[in-house]
Amino acid sequence: MATPRLKEKYQKEIVPALKSKFQYKSVMQVPKIDKICINKGMGVAVTDKKLIDVAVEEISAITGQKAVATKSKKAISNFKLREDMPIGVRVTLRGDRMYEFMDRLMNIALPRVRDFRGVNPKGFDGRGNYTLGVKEQIIFPEISIDKVNKISGMDITFVTTAKTDEESYELLKAFGMPFANKN
Repeated sequence: MATPRLKEKYQKEIVPALKSKFQYKSVMQVPKIDKICINKGMGVAVTDKKLIDVAVEEISAITGQKAVATKSKKAISNFKLREDMPIGVRVTLRGDRMYEFMDRLMNIALPRVRDFRGVNPKGFDGRGNYTLGVKEQIIFPEISIDKVNKISGMDITFVTTAKTDEESYELLKAFGMPFANKN
C-alpha cells in the first residue's frame, strides 16, 4: 500500500518548515497530528432507534473504519432518556487512515460546503487541539444524497502533540487546512 500523500508531505516539507520557524532543536519536538476523533450526537435517536444504525453506517462509510454507538451514562426523564440508550456515534482515526481522511476532508468535503469561506480559526482548546463542526454529512462524496432521510452534523477533533494553539494552527495550516482569515 502506498504512503498517504499528506504523510509524505508532513515528513518532507512540514517538519523542516516548522522546525526552522519555531527553532526546535530536534525533529522530535515538531508537533504532529496524533489522531482524529469524529463524534456525532443523535439526541433524536431516543424516539427512533434506526437513526443510530444509519449514523453508524454513514460515519463508517465516510472514515473507512467501523464506528461505534455511544450510550447515555444516566437517565434523564425530561428527555425520555434511560441509562445505556444509544445516543451518538463516534470513531477515532490514527495512522494512514487518519491522513487519508484528512486529505479527503480538506480537498473534497470542505470545498463542497455552501458559502464556504474557510474554517473558523477559533476552534482551538488552548492545548493545541482543534475542533471543527460540520453541519451536513452530505458534503462527503461517500454519502448518497438520495439515501439520506435526515441531515445531521458532526464534530471533528484534530488531536495534536503541539503545546500551544499557535503551533497547532501552523501545523494544520501547513497540511492545507482552509482557515478563514483571523480578524
